[in-house]
Amino acid sequence: MRLLLTSDTHVPSRAKRLPGGLLTAVDEVDVVIHAGDWTDEATLDVLESRSRRLIAVYGNNDGPAPRRRLPEVARAELGGLRFAVVHETGPAAGRERRCAALYPDADVLVFGHSHIPWDSTAPGGLRLLNPGSPTDRRRQPHHTYLTLTAEDGALRDVVLHRLPV
Repeated sequence: MRLLLTSDTHVPSRAKRLPGGLLTAVDEVDVVIHAGDWTDEATLDVLESRSRRLIAVYGNNDGPAPRRRLPEVARAELGGLRFAVVHETGPAAGRERRCAALYPDADVLVFGHSHIPWDSTAPGGLRLLNPGSPTDRRRQPHHTYLTLTAEDGALRDVVLHRLPV
């Protein structure tokens, strides 16, 4: 099962629309996971209509419309793995231990908020993934998103994709 992870799209405040490269990749995967901070409902509509399956949460910058449609935390079993999705996880220091305690029933935690790509493993095996942002790189060198394969209870082919600045 091919997955695409994205977060912090911030349309239209940081970009007028989602990058074409991201949308092309959306068309090629089985599941899209968005870890919040949409900032508009139209972007949610676009990803919902283009995705075979969308798993998404709201973020701290999302107003009433996305919050009515999305949960704060989403959970799904994909490819034999238990995924949890949330926008914020707090400071980087201590993140792995803190998240392992908060999500003991998850194998993979997808999060956003920082706009900084992240891939680490907590004690006990929880994999933490942050795809960065496809539209607002902040202090990062590139706009980014992640793709991966979830199959037979394992993650494979985890790739951070760079989009043009």
